[in-house]
Amino acid sequence: MQNTIERGNDGEKIAEKYLQDLGYKIIKRKFHFGKVGEIDLIAKDGETIVFVEVKARKSSDYGSGFEAITPTKQKHLINVARGFLYVNELNDAFTRFDAISINLSKSPPEIEHLKNIITIM
Repeated sequence: MQNTIERGNDGEKIAEKYLQDLGYKIIKRKFHFGKVGEIDLIAKDGETIVFVEVKARKSSDYGSGFEAITPTKQKHLINVARGFLYVNELNDAFTRFDAISINLSKSPPEIEHLKNIITIM
C-alpha cells in the first residue's frame, strides 16, 4: 500500500512523462521557495513557463484532484511562482498555471489536464 508521498511521486512522474509527450520541456521538479511552498513541476510550453500542480488520487472518495486546489493553495502557488521568477531573473516571462489530476485506480492511470487554472499574477 502506497503512502501519500509515494503516490504523489508516482503521479508527478506520470505527469512529467505526459507533458514531455506533449512537447513540454521540464525545467524544474519540486521547486521549493523557502517556507512559502512547493511547485510540483515547472515546464516550458513553447516560450511560456508553466507552473504545474499535480494531484494523484487512488480513488474519488475525497473528490477529484482539482478540488484540492483551493483558493489558499492557489495563493501559495502564485507566491512560489513569483519566487521562481525572482530567483531566476525572469521578470518578463510569459507564465501560466496548469493542473494535472491523475486517477491511479484506472489502468492505465487516467490523466486530466487543465490549462491556465489561475488567472491572477
